Amino acid sequence: NRELKNMTQTYLEVHNLCKTFTAKNGSVEALKGVSLSIGKGEIFGVIGLSGAGKSTLVRCMNLLERPDSGDVLLNGESLLKLSKEQLRLRRQKIGMIFQHFNLLEQQTVLENVCFPLEIRGIPRKERREKALELLGKVGLADKAIARVLANEPEVILCDEATSALDPETTQTILKLLKNIRDTLGITIVVITHEMRVIQQVCTRVAVLDGGLVQEEGRVADIFAHPASRAAKRLLLIEDEEEESYAG
Repeated sequence: NRELKNMTQTYLEVHNLCKTFTAKNGSVEALKGVSLSIGKGEIFGVIGLSGAGKSTLVRCMNLLERPDSGDVLLNGESLLKLSKEQLRLRRQKIGMIFQHFNLLEQQTVLENVCFPLEIRGIPRKERREKALELLGKVGLADKAIARVLANEPEVILCDEATSALDPETTQTILKLLKNIRDTLGITIVVITHEMRVIQQVCTRVAVLDGGLVQEEGRVADIFAHPASRAAKRLLLIEDEEEESYAG
């Protein structure tokens, strides 16, 4: 099994990452010493509820956000020790897919779809959600991933990439990610709050809560026997959502 063999070849590592943000009403410790080892060609999941530190972690993985302490290694090379120019070149090999694919902010395509909804008096947030849903249905999500692949990345970081999508488009994206890993051997990190996304594409998962990894292991093991309160809470939420769908 190529996937299991590759998992022994650590490719992306974070060591004891710490990050604190200072706000008007005090400081927030977003990461409190997070360590992970991700294998080459693995689809690795990081799951947690809102505020767990997921987005900070993913932004630290490619140094969009510099950690206060700790290290990030790509294929054994410390990203924090690179010069600005070296980091710029290295970062081209780390693709990112954000929520809404970060494709549409500067594009008129979203505005064009939103325009008739605006005329109908639909509020801005609702217009945007509807437009994104419609664009997802015509395959814009695929085009966003194609744009990421243009740089021939070695790693793809997906930050809540499926959270705004309808189930059908989510399935398309997850199949596409699996296919990318299988055909190109790209290492993929999936950051999400959705258990069913992790179940479908990831081999291993880390449960993040309060800026700490609460538990880590094979997806099947953690889902069958969750040890941390955070994992149990996520499973409970998932069960409740499935019941509401069924109802």
